[in-house]
Amino acid sequence: MDLDPRTPVLVGVGQFSERIDDDSYRGLSPVGLAAEAAQAALADTGTDGVAGAIDVVAGIRQFEISVPGAEAPLGRSDNYPRSVAARIGAEPERAILEVTGGQGPQHLVSELAGSIAAGEAEVALTFGSEALSTVRHLAGADQPPDFSEEIGGQLEDRGMGLRGLAGRYEADHGLTEPMSQYALFEHARRRRLKQSHEDYARTMGELFAPFTRVAADNPHAAAPAVRSAEELVTPTERNRRVADPYTRMVVSREQVNQGAAVLLMSVAAARRLGVPQDRWVFLHGHADLHERPLLERTDLSRSPAAVLAIEHALDEAGITLDDVATLDLYSCFPIAVFALCDGLDLSPEDPRGLTVTGGLPFFGGAGNNYSMHAIAETVARLRAAPGTFGLVGANGGLLSKYSAGVYSTTPAAWRPDSSARPQARIDERPAAEYTREPEGWATVETYTVRYRRSGALGVVVGRLEADGRRFLATTHGQDEETLRTLTDSDPLDSRVFVRSFGFGNRVTTTEERMNELFPPRPAVLRDDYEHVLVHRDGHVLEVTINRPDARNALHPEANEELDEIFDAYFADPDLWVAILTGAGDKSFSAGHDLAYSASGKPVWVPRNGFAGLTSRGDRTKPVIAAVNGFAMGGGCEIALACDLVVADTTAQFALSEARVGLIAGAGGLVRLPRTIPPKVATEMILTGRTLGAQQARDHGLVNQVTEAGAALDGARELAAEILESSPTSTRLSLQVMAETEGIADTLEAVRHDSSALDELMVSEDTIEGVTAFAEKRKPRWRNR
Repeated sequence: MDLDPRTPVLVGVGQFSERIDDDSYRGLSPVGLAAEAAQAALADTGTDGVAGAIDVVAGIRQFEISVPGAEAPLGRSDNYPRSVAARIGAEPERAILEVTGGQGPQHLVSELAGSIAAGEAEVALTFGSEALSTVRHLAGADQPPDFSEEIGGQLEDRGMGLRGLAGRYEADHGLTEPMSQYALFEHARRRRLKQSHEDYARTMGELFAPFTRVAADNPHAAAPAVRSAEELVTPTERNRRVADPYTRMVVSREQVNQGAAVLLMSVAAARRLGVPQDRWVFLHGHADLHERPLLERTDLSRSPAAVLAIEHALDEAGITLDDVATLDLYSCFPIAVFALCDGLDLSPEDPRGLTVTGGLPFFGGAGNNYSMHAIAETVARLRAAPGTFGLVGANGGLLSKYSAGVYSTTPAAWRPDSSARPQARIDERPAAEYTREPEGWATVETYTVRYRRSGALGVVVGRLEADGRRFLATTHGQDEETLRTLTDSDPLDSRVFVRSFGFGNRVTTTEERMNELFPPRPAVLRDDYEHVLVHRDGHVLEVTINRPDARNALHPEANEELDEIFDAYFADPDLWVAILTGAGDKSFSAGHDLAYSASGKPVWVPRNGFAGLTSRGDRTKPVIAAVNGFAMGGGCEIALACDLVVADTTAQFALSEARVGLIAGAGGLVRLPRTIPPKVATEMILTGRTLGAQQARDHGLVNQVTEAGAALDGARELAAEILESSPTSTRLSLQVMAETEGIADTLEAVRHDSSALDELMVSEDTIEGVTAFAEKRKPRWRNR
C-alpha cells in the first residue's frame, strides 16, 4: 500500500514478570517492572536508537494510585511515566498518567495512534505494571525496600476517573469493591437464563477451564496450572467462597508482579529508524464506549457497551467476528466474557479460544494493565501468522467502560475514532428508575452473599411491588433467617421486605422480621440521653447538644438522639415550640465531627438529616435555633433548617466545608442562597467566609441578636411570643408556606388549594380565638 507517512504502526511489544518463589526473583518496584517491559519492547523493534526518539510516554495507574486514600506501603514515584522513561534513556516531551480502569491499555493505544496520525507525535510508548505480590511480600520485612522516587517534570495526570463507577449509594451498602457488584450481574444473567445455581456454577467452570490451559503454557502467568471445570467452582478450604456465585479461582488474581509495554510510531519514523517491516502491526479498527451507572441499566445481565464496542471495531476493520484468528476478551469475572458471548452469538467453546494470555484469574489481573499483556501476546501471534486478524477487548469499571481493538500485519490506512455513533445508541436507551429510600414489599431481581472473616453479608437488588422502582439493600448482621434464604434456596424473584434507614437500606423475609430486628421507635421523649440534654417547660421543648469538648460537633449517635427527640416533639400535641442550642458558650455546633469520621468508624446521618432536621419534611411546628458562638459547616446548616434564629453577639456563621474538601450537602448549598443574597451566599460557600451575628441579621439569616450569652434567653422570649398565637394557626401557616414554597408564580401560589383552610374552618382554636377576641380575654389554646 501507498501508506500515508503518518500512519501509526505498532513496532514493539514487551512483557516482564517475576514470582516471589523464582530463583531469579529481584523484588522489582512497579517502575522497575515497567522499565524491564519497556526495554523488551524496544528490543522487539529489531533496531537500535529508538529510545531517544520517544516523544510521548503514557503510563497505566497501579492499584495503589487508583483509589482515593490508598496507601503505597513501600512508596511510589511522583511521576511514574517519567520514572520509567528515565530508566530506558528516553526524554519525552509529554508524559501521561491514564485514568483508572482495565480499558486503559487499549484506549491509550488507540489514542496515541490517533495522535501520531494527526502529526502530534511520532514515537509513543505506553506501559503499565503491578508489583502487588512484591509489596505484600516485602512490606513486613525487617528492612523493606523504598520504592519512592522524586523525578518531577511535566505530567498530564488525568485523575482516577472514578465518577459514575461507585457512588455514595453503593458505598453505603458495602459495594466498594468490584467482586460483589459483578456477582450481582452474574445472578441477573442466571435469572434471565432460568438456570439453577448448580448449573450456572458448572457453566462458569466450563468457561474458564480452557483459560487455565492457556495460562499453563504462558511463562508470564501468575498461576500456570491446568484445572478442571469442577475444580474451579467447587468450594474448598483452598478455593473458598468469596462472593456468591464466585469461588476464589474464578475471579481476577491481583497478587502479581507483571509489566507490559507497547511501542507505536509513524510509518515515516519506522522507516527512518530502520524498524523491519515484519515487525509492523496495524490497528485496523477501534472503539471506546461507556455504559450507564449500575442501577440505571435496564438489564443487569447484559453489557451493550461492550458488545457495540467490538461490533464497531470489527465494522471499522471491514471484517466480521468469523474473520478473527485470535481473541482476548477481558475476563476479570465470568460475566465479562459471558456478556460478550451472549451479545455476539459467540460460543464459550469457540475453538479459537477466548484468551491469548490465560485470562485475569490465571495469567493474572495485572491491575489496570492486563490488556497491555493481551495486546503484546496478540501482536506476537499475528507476526507468526501474517495477514490474520486479532481482537482485544478491554473492560473497565463495572462493565462500565469498554475499549476494543482489531489488529493485523496487513497494512491499513488510519481510521479516526468514530465511537460517537454507537455511544449515541447507548445513551438513547431508557434508564431504569430507582429509589434510594425504598419501603415495603419487593421482589429480588438479583443478589449476592459476600463472605469475609467477620461473617457473611447479603446484598440484594430488588424491585418495589408498588411502583417497580429498583433499589439496593443489604441484610442485617444478625439476620440469619434472610441470609439462609439467600444461601440455601434460590431467592431470585422471591418476595422480600425492605426498609430504609439513615445507615442504609435493609432487607428481610417479612415485615414482622423487619420489626423484630428494627423495633419501631416510639415517638416519646426518654428520661435521659447520652449526647443531648432535654428540658420541657410547658409547651416549649428545649434541646441542648451536649458535646462541648467536641464543640458540639455531631457524630452518628448524637444525630440519632436528636432525630429521636424531634420525632417526639413533632408527635406530641402538647409541645408547640422547640428551641435548639449548644452546650457552653463557645459553639452552637461545629457540624460534622471530623475527628470521629477520620477514625474509620461507620458514619451515617438519619433519614431526617443532620440533627434530625435538615431533611425532615412535614414540619408543622416551629424550631428556634439559639446560636451561641460558632455555627460552622453542619452547624450552620442546622441553623438554616430551623424556622427562626436568635444569635448572641459572639455568634459566627460559616459553611466551611470547602476548606476541608467537602461540600455543604445537608441543605446548606440550597438554603443559604434562598435565605441571604445569592452573591453573599456564593462567597460564603466558595471561600468559607464567616458572617458575624449582626451581618447575619442584616442579610436575613438571623431574626434577633442578643448580648453575649443571652441567645437562649432571647429564644425563650421569642417562643413565648409564638405561644400567644394559636398553635393550630401556627401549624397550618407553616403547612401552607411549605406547600407553596416551590410555586414560582405568586398568584398561582396564592390560589393554591390547601387542606389547611378546610381544617382551620372546623378548628376549636379558631372558634376560641374569635370568641376570646369578642369577649376581650386571653384565648385558651388547645391545639385542635
